[in-house]
Amino acid sequence: MKFISEGIKNGIIADKYGKRGKEFRFGMPTLSFPFEIIDAPKGTKSFAIIFEDPDSQPFCGKIWVHWLIANLHRTSLGENESKTSNDFIQGTNTWNENCYGGPCPSDKPHKYKISVFALSENLRLFGNFSKTQLENEMKNKIIDTTVVYGVYSN
Repeated sequence: MKFISEGIKNGIIADKYGKRGKEFRFGMPTLSFPFEIIDAPKGTKSFAIIFEDPDSQPFCGKIWVHWLIANLHRTSLGENESKTSNDFIQGTNTWNENCYGGPCPSDKPHKYKISVFALSENLRLFGNFSKTQLENEMKNKIIDTTVVYGVYSN
């Protein structure tokens, strides 16, 4: 299984999907990047995605969660579908919003982690779920996983 995005070229997240973009809500960048999942394994019923910033931990004391997606039944999302689509559910990011929140590193360039999970069934989750709830609900349902990294500079 592979994850590709026009918003992440050569390991670099495009400026418009983070703090140098033009779409914000309460200071949080909200223009989500498009992506495609390729070669999903047979038996995949849904996908879940975690977009997070492990490099934030030394700076703010925790891994910053930027986007949580569950019960995604298609293999691609277009640009800005975090705000425009309702055929998948989104969990609560560290800004306490149920949507995409783009990269905003303040101390140095950060290496962001996008984890994609092919699942054998839909998850019993509703809006406002946390990363921990998502991870717990996925147990014993993961068929395949892929991880992609992208850097966003300060």
